[in-house]
Amino acid sequence: MSAESSERAPHAGTGASYASAGVDIEAGDHAVELMKKWVKKATRPEVVGGLGGFAGLFDASALKRYERPLLASATDGVGTKVDIARRMGVYDTIGHDLVGMVVDDLVVCGAEPLFMTDYICVGKVHPERVAAIVKGIAEGCVLAGCALVGGETAEHPGLLGADEFDVAGAGTGVVEADRVLGADRIRTGDAVIAMASSGLHSNGYSLVRHVLFDRAGWELDREVPEFGRTLGEELLEPTRIYSLDCLALTRTAEVHAFSHITGGGLANNLARVIPDHLRATVDRSTWTPGAVFDTVGRLGGVERLELEKTLNMGVGMVAVVPQESVDVALTALADRGVDAWVAGGITDRGDHTEAVALTGDYAG
Repeated sequence: MSAESSERAPHAGTGASYASAGVDIEAGDHAVELMKKWVKKATRPEVVGGLGGFAGLFDASALKRYERPLLASATDGVGTKVDIARRMGVYDTIGHDLVGMVVDDLVVCGAEPLFMTDYICVGKVHPERVAAIVKGIAEGCVLAGCALVGGETAEHPGLLGADEFDVAGAGTGVVEADRVLGADRIRTGDAVIAMASSGLHSNGYSLVRHVLFDRAGWELDREVPEFGRTLGEELLEPTRIYSLDCLALTRTAEVHAFSHITGGGLANNLARVIPDHLRATVDRSTWTPGAVFDTVGRLGGVERLELEKTLNMGVGMVAVVPQESVDVALTALADRGVDAWVAGGITDRGDHTEAVALTGDYAG
């Protein structure tokens, strides 16, 4: 060996390792141990095996009761709301957001959510933090009636800061083929029923953060009288999970379609289930958006149209039902603690080009 190559060779015991590259396998194993008790709570009878395998197992023979079962799948994340959780040091609520974003997309077609998997990417594994995130996901799955059958925690040193992380998830559901909900069921004269959101849910946080932090200079610990709590507490309010409410509604009343109001706002998301020859008219005067929406608009000088195409404005889910089902539907939702109201109706589109029209001014 030449002198030059000897000088470049590492000394014994100083070679590169996964740990020296920033990945802590032991910390990851510890995180798995901490999260196991929460994952066990988010299960269904069809789940086979436990946490730790290479894949989650679900007994598909349970689908034999269906004449023609259609599997529905959806995937989503939480977006930049994770930055609020990081700055607040509160990690057990954004899991609710993740589950809500996924399962409420599934239920739109009438599908019952069956199971979810999650993906958590971190700059550095802090076992207690990862376990808290999974705790929230598991609790969300319980609220949605689905199982958490597996997931992945990835450590990305050098790409993410030690305290940075992101979460994503995928879900699978099932619906009988002849009971799929959607645009082909909607008829002239149907009513549009709005279900209240719990707040911002998990969309539009890039705009919200820009307005409240960059422009207004507010801090997360600021007490906001209009919110009745701190800014951080308002921004971390978990997404409402509607899946069991929607499924219960389909068993109680005739439902033609659902629309999950996420990124893009009420008009754009409702338009996705309106057939080409029909039009939904939604009257803003039927509800008052929560204070957080007015605050973002006022502090940022955000025009109403921009707010409406970015935020849910107080409506998290919409059901389209025939007129004769309205009273039964509203009663069923009220019995489940869901604030709901008739916000509009379906008419022929005629010469109008838009699928959804928002009319009037918000109440209050």
